[in-house]
Amino acid sequence: MAVVSLLTASALAPFAEVGGPEFVALAIMMALLVGLVQLALGLFRLGVVVNFLSHPVIVGFTNAAALIIGLSQLNKIFGVSMPRSEHFVNDIWAVIQQIGDTHIPTLVMGVVAFAIMWGMKKYLPKFPGVLVAVAVTILASWTMGFADHGGKVVGEIPSGLPTLAIPQVDFQMAMDLITSAIIISLVGFMEAISIAKAMAAKTKDRVDPNKELIGQGLANIAGSLSQAYPASGSFSRSAVNLNAGARTGMSSVFSGLVVLVTLLFLTPLLYHLPQSVLAAVIMMAVIGLINFKAIRHAWEANKHDGAASIVTFIATLGFAPHLDNGIMVGAGLAIVLFLYRTMKPRVALLGRFPDGTLRDVRVHPTLPTDERIIAMRFDGQLYFANVSYFEDTILAAVADHPNAKYVLVVGDGVNQLDASGEEVLNHLVERLSSNGITMVLSGLKRQVIQVMQRTNLFAHIGEQNIFATEQMALDAIYERLEES
Repeated sequence: MAVVSLLTASALAPFAEVGGPEFVALAIMMALLVGLVQLALGLFRLGVVVNFLSHPVIVGFTNAAALIIGLSQLNKIFGVSMPRSEHFVNDIWAVIQQIGDTHIPTLVMGVVAFAIMWGMKKYLPKFPGVLVAVAVTILASWTMGFADHGGKVVGEIPSGLPTLAIPQVDFQMAMDLITSAIIISLVGFMEAISIAKAMAAKTKDRVDPNKELIGQGLANIAGSLSQAYPASGSFSRSAVNLNAGARTGMSSVFSGLVVLVTLLFLTPLLYHLPQSVLAAVIMMAVIGLINFKAIRHAWEANKHDGAASIVTFIATLGFAPHLDNGIMVGAGLAIVLFLYRTMKPRVALLGRFPDGTLRDVRVHPTLPTDERIIAMRFDGQLYFANVSYFEDTILAAVADHPNAKYVLVVGDGVNQLDASGEEVLNHLVERLSSNGITMVLSGLKRQVIQVMQRTNLFAHIGEQNIFATEQMALDAIYERLEES
């Protein structure tokens, strides 16, 4: 996978000459280190890091990555060169400037491959269009001497299988590379899991991040035994696999068996395969992953989600070929927007509805209220990011109701209470009490009550001020008011 390849090369370059025997040995050792890190993360069930990749972020990344992968094949379609730089946009512009130098036979091969695959997908969907396109163009390339006329072909592929050997581990070097190994592990996993979730969205399957980590870890460990460098899920090959009709993990097993047979016996047959045909196969596959309607849908559902999707899309394009940066920007923005939303949760002042329930007076301004009772509903977890807002809202309501004797907090929507929330609630009870106001709580969930019991907040508020329902709380409040 491109990003993992780049990260591996940049991590090893300071320690050995690129391409030399020591460089190769370090790359193999890096695969072992990455595999061990991923396996450990999977066994300790730390795949939860993927939860920071929201669906809108994945949608933005998928569209950008599909465009990048597709455009990266453009030079092969026209038979021109593509420079490799730190900015993918510059590389594509350099290709466009060479359009006048297009190698016509190469372009024709690519167009023919496109036509075969598109036509068979539309009219003969059950036939293997990719295989037919490859076979037809190989035969045409061999017959017309495509390579002799300047066309670029796959060329000679080394046959046979790699030898199995235990990788050489230099423990001092391993310690120097462990930080890079961790970064490669996480980046490879995040990109692969985002690809997997994008595929799962199309197939309606479920992805288990921990199993993915264990699978990648075992794959890299096994790869290190057969002279491989770190690997991860490939966007383009995953797209080709899905486009070919794959539905289960057995597709990878069969692909592996076909590759095995090919390496042993069939590599000479691929010599004349035009590179433009390979490019056409990849471009055809990723076209199906471009879905701008999904970005618009995310925007219509929630402006914050739409913004996260658009920023991820732009960042992934801007940082290409370093796709991991785009994912991280999107995930970071999604977290920031989530915190921003939860910093000011919905707080409703309540009045009595004709059916006896409490409703938001902002929605129903004519609802009757009682100047002695402030009834409020707090929708959201009470934690460090929003406890100040919670406190300020209650104090503002108290200031607006100078005759209030009770503050009823309807806590049905409070799902969590952390240490910051508990501390503020404690101080708030004391502050209100010093002004002759009693705080009453209703509808608290079990996990919230458990926190209050462990910290003695439950006893501080008083069991007599905590009720299962808002109606029970109001009945008790009015009973006390009548007694007084």
